[in-house]
Amino acid sequence: MRESAFLAAVQDRVIIYDGAMGTLIQQQQLTAADFGGAAYEGCNEHLVLTRPDVIEGIHAAYFAAGVDVVETDTFTGSHLKLEEYGLGHQTVAINRSAAQLARRVADRFSTPTQPRFVAGSMGPTGMLPSGNDPVLSAITYAQLVDVFREQAHALAEGGVDVLLIETSQDILEVRAAITGIRQACAELGRWLPIQAQVTLDTSGRMLLGTDIAAATAILVNLGVDIIGLNCSTGPQHMREPVRYLSEHAPLPISTIPNAGLPLNVNGQAVYPLEPAPMAAALAEFVQDFGVRVIGGCCGTTPEHLQAIVAAVRELAPATDEAGQPSGAAQRSPVAPLHPQEGLGGGHPAYPVVASGIRAAPLHQDPRPLIVGERVNAQGSKKVKQAILSDDYDTLLAVARDQVEWGAHALDVQVAVTERGDEADQMRRAVKTLAMGIEAPLVIDTTEVNVMRAALETYPGRAIINSINLENGRAKTDVVLPMAREHGAAVVALTIDEEGMACYR
Repeated sequence: MRESAFLAAVQDRVIIYDGAMGTLIQQQQLTAADFGGAAYEGCNEHLVLTRPDVIEGIHAAYFAAGVDVVETDTFTGSHLKLEEYGLGHQTVAINRSAAQLARRVADRFSTPTQPRFVAGSMGPTGMLPSGNDPVLSAITYAQLVDVFREQAHALAEGGVDVLLIETSQDILEVRAAITGIRQACAELGRWLPIQAQVTLDTSGRMLLGTDIAAATAILVNLGVDIIGLNCSTGPQHMREPVRYLSEHAPLPISTIPNAGLPLNVNGQAVYPLEPAPMAAALAEFVQDFGVRVIGGCCGTTPEHLQAIVAAVRELAPATDEAGQPSGAAQRSPVAPLHPQEGLGGGHPAYPVVASGIRAAPLHQDPRPLIVGERVNAQGSKKVKQAILSDDYDTLLAVARDQVEWGAHALDVQVAVTERGDEADQMRRAVKTLAMGIEAPLVIDTTEVNVMRAALETYPGRAIINSINLENGRAKTDVVLPMAREHGAAVVALTIDEEGMACYR
């Protein structure tokens, strides 16, 4: 059975995270020598090895302010980010040491009535697998998975209570991080909860355009344990996305904003929101939207968190008429509660698919869900010729026509007998369509390797078309775990070795 004292605390009361790490490090006015030399100056993560007393003091200051959770000093602690300083070989040591340091401080402040927790901070790598930049996109999904696996493994070894994916700007990178965490937990033989937080701009979208509805559909179906927002803006710009999460996400919600939108003052970022108004805003999120995890991001200090603790500590999160946490997990017709084993703690099914931009409920009103099937090399001469000619502009034009005529999702099938590179064709087609079409995709192939290529390329929540038991369960036993890993929906045909099921 999977148990977590941290998740139990989240169900019991409002849990308060710490504030900014970088802001307090900057206040220390450290020299190059503190970082271990000029080559490492600015690498905050290296301080856990060179000046652990500084990081310990920051953790202690936040715990003294009354918070429940501190984040490890590992936000840019992935191999890719550390290698920018020539410290990639220190990835395991830095992350493990950071977790151990935070664990010691947490244990020192813990009491029977207020246990203290450690969140393993995992920020972006700086690479954008969903993008189209020759440098920033020069990484595969599998490579990113391994980067996050390494970091998560070291943080778990160091004793964190929860793994925190935060300040996320590319939803495909988030998916890779979740898979990496799951691989690390499998290696260790120990499960840890996952808290996934995306970052939205003032328009309510992630860097590559993902809106809150799409992010919710993707993350809930990946089986994370807490879903939320952090960084980028102050609480005022988070209000509507938090409202959406409250009304639709069947999970505990976290909200960890900056101290307002940063101002450029003499070349320095200044965060204008004072402790009292920030505390008042977060108290409203708890009371109005049932937010259960709050804290501060950039620009927040122990003074901010002390005010937040005073404003929120005794509040009970909003609940519905049945006394359950506020949110559509309890009342929305598109989010019925059906436990799914193996996703972390009996997570509810959430029947919504998504592109990398927007979501589409599987239960359309009016019904049915319409799947456009013209992007199919077997059913369209025009599409087949486009595939044979590597003409993805034509493929995109066909897809756009389907959406304009009312398709909610698009079936994609690129197999042609004249070519033997279906996996590569599918990968290129999916990337083209993901960047040019907002409708979710239906991956249509009989080949497992092609299916994997599509799912590792697609940023959204896809539908797999399809599975059956015509040749027994051998293929299904491969496809279904893959679907679970990527949070995909599946079309299941009622066919087994004896034939098709029929109504009598």
